[in-house]
Amino acid sequence: MPTVIEPKLIAGNANRPLAEAIARRMSLYRGMSVGLVETRVERFNDQEIFVEVFENVRGEDMFVIQPTSNPANDNLMELLIMADALRRSSASRITAVIPYFGYARQDRRTKARTPITAKLVANMMVEAGIERILTLDLHAAQIQGFFDIPVDNLYASPIFALDIQNQFDNLEDVMVISPDVGGVARARELAKRINAPLSIVDKRREKPGEIAEMTVIGDVTGKKCIIVDDMCDTAGTLCKAAEVIMEHGATEVHAYISHGVMSGPAVERITNSVLKTLVLTDSIQPTGPVADAPNIRVLPTAPMFAQSILNIWNGTSVSSLFETETLGPIYEGIL
Repeated sequence: MPTVIEPKLIAGNANRPLAEAIARRMSLYRGMSVGLVETRVERFNDQEIFVEVFENVRGEDMFVIQPTSNPANDNLMELLIMADALRRSSASRITAVIPYFGYARQDRRTKARTPITAKLVANMMVEAGIERILTLDLHAAQIQGFFDIPVDNLYASPIFALDIQNQFDNLEDVMVISPDVGGVARARELAKRINAPLSIVDKRREKPGEIAEMTVIGDVTGKKCIIVDDMCDTAGTLCKAAEVIMEHGATEVHAYISHGVMSGPAVERITNSVLKTLVLTDSIQPTGPVADAPNIRVLPTAPMFAQSILNIWNGTSVSSLFETETLGPIYEGIL
């Protein structure tokens, strides 16, 4: 066994471009080639998933890069099966790098006889042999407590703050908007970073999936408004909120979203909306329509994930990447 165990990356099919970008950034940081472990991840005719690892991983510190995005069940099973393959191959430690944690919206019982699926998924990951989780902007922070293993939850707000500072000439006209009361903490975090005021869109639903009324709490007149949220699914709420904000006197509306789920008519809605720009991260691999949309931009997360993986491997602080002073040099020349 080598004296110094090197970090090794392995990736499923959920977001291969991000995994390759992380490997390139790690190569740059370390001054040596870091590649993805060669594997075979395929499906039998009945859609059973099969994984084969072609390199020796005995005693290695393994990082499995696999968001559990659409198709969530397939990508989750790929992650679990890869973890099992590594554990049975005597890997020293298995860290799951999950840029987008699927099933995070099912974090509590909203009514009788419903599951807490986020907890079930956490149990499955631990049982598969995963010993540490690295993720980005969990939908609910308490999900970290569902695990009995270390969980490092990174935040997109430092990246958003850097991008906003580069994109907006005058931050005095900028106002950060939370699209609902539940997202105030996330919006306040970004507002503090760019020293901007905060406003809230209060929405009331008559039944699930339908918004009856939206009210803007705060004066947005003459402001360039930035809506901040952790995910955009069908974009119905986001586009409606942008319309209401414009009706209340805002000059521009932009949106910064951590995870671009972008289901169904989302891209069409964004393209035809009053939103000037929608900024996503690449935690979920952008589809062709998302990449081609004129008012959608995608920010890279590979520099942050690469540094986080190296910090975990070195046993140094991951929370240091929450600070702009630390993350700024990593993104210099990128944003």
